[in-house]
Amino acid sequence: MRPIRTMNVVAAALLGWSVANCQAEQLLTSDPPGAPADMAEAARSAVKAGVLCFRLSTPAELKALLGAPLKEQEVKDGDGKVLLLEYPGVLAIFARFGEGGGYCLVRVLVEGKPLDIGMGRTITLRKVDDLAKLDTFSGLANASLVKLDLREQQSQLSRLPFDNRTQWPPADRLPRGFEPARLLEAGKNPGLGVRRLHEQGTDGRGVHIAIIDQPLLREHREFKDGVVDYQAVDVEGAPPQMHGAAVASIAVGRECGTAPAASLHYYAVPMWKWWKEHSKPYAALLERIVEHNEDLPAGQRVRVVSLSLGAFSQWPDHELWTRAVKHAADRGMLVVSCDPADLRVTILKRNTDGDPELPTSYSRQWLYSSDGGLGVPAGNRTTAYYSGPEDYLFWRDAGLSWTAPYLAGLAALACQVNPDITPQAVTELWMKTAVKTPAGLVVDPPAFIEAVRKAPNVAKTVH
Repeated sequence: MRPIRTMNVVAAALLGWSVANCQAEQLLTSDPPGAPADMAEAARSAVKAGVLCFRLSTPAELKALLGAPLKEQEVKDGDGKVLLLEYPGVLAIFARFGEGGGYCLVRVLVEGKPLDIGMGRTITLRKVDDLAKLDTFSGLANASLVKLDLREQQSQLSRLPFDNRTQWPPADRLPRGFEPARLLEAGKNPGLGVRRLHEQGTDGRGVHIAIIDQPLLREHREFKDGVVDYQAVDVEGAPPQMHGAAVASIAVGRECGTAPAASLHYYAVPMWKWWKEHSKPYAALLERIVEHNEDLPAGQRVRVVSLSLGAFSQWPDHELWTRAVKHAADRGMLVVSCDPADLRVTILKRNTDGDPELPTSYSRQWLYSSDGGLGVPAGNRTTAYYSGPEDYLFWRDAGLSWTAPYLAGLAALACQVNPDITPQAVTELWMKTAVKTPAGLVVDPPAFIEAVRKAPNVAKTVH
């Protein structure tokens, strides 16, 4: 059976390439040999001339410049890979993430010192061929395409995410009907009638959600006013990461979220380290959240926990996680993860030309989807982006990671309209109220909330 994967640990942790760089530098010899003057100068000159540049240069281009490397090593991490090409005193670090796109240059070190290849600055695409080099995680974020004629590049543009910092050429050099600003804004809508529920007052107010994910940019406009508790767990010194901003905005974002008025308890954890310990640290943290809940007033207790991981049932200590999830459920707390052992989910991608409120405007995204699962919107969606408090990114394809916070937000709406709803009833009603479409079962938020309203008031088991 094909393993269930969430968004790659490396890519999810960074998109600033910090983890990949860290791993690569650990593999670099502590005492690198001195670089021959001509090789070092060739690398420096190529960087200065823009021949070697961040995310746009390939291993083949480096080999054409410097010849065959002394050592070539590939390091796998989740769905991502890091490629190291080592020359005397020169180390080039390439990374590959997501579907499509090849290895791209993320760092060059000469005698242990990094060269400025443009990381952290706007990436200027030099020619149309550069589009094919970009991955489907960061895509065109903070990129300039102003020099390009993109009229015949609809297929490439339809696979690449972009953000509000992306610089586009004039409309007469874009594909007919391609309007990035419109897509970015429309993508904030959770779709499927969720905003209609908000207009009726069902927006998660009074309900508390916990998210376990990577360090969060707490100042982002989407959720800065909703964070009531922030706990940093074993992440000292780690900067905000992409994954946290996205999942928080999908759950409780003021423009993007399914439960925009819910209160957020955020637990920042080092997913890039914890995977080595399997379920143990996650189960321990969930138990900690449950215990802390006991000390809170009833109106401030967490009702829903969102964790965008899907590997628990594949880990040898799975029983630790299942025991912690049951403990939470016994105390009225629903835990939403991406593990198919808990709930099978199908990733849906929105048709950007269709009505986002109609279930038929969504198709199944083949990537990481479960047959017969509950369809949840994820692709062609806009989320908060970690690069700045006003930044948003429009995702094309998406991973299971985006489905858990969407459902967690819907669970918060359920707890608002029926405070006595049980975790088991929530998951059962998701499936019972789902609508059948050519893409399979699709979650139906209005029908779900109506069923929640009519559900028997069975008291939560809270000790």
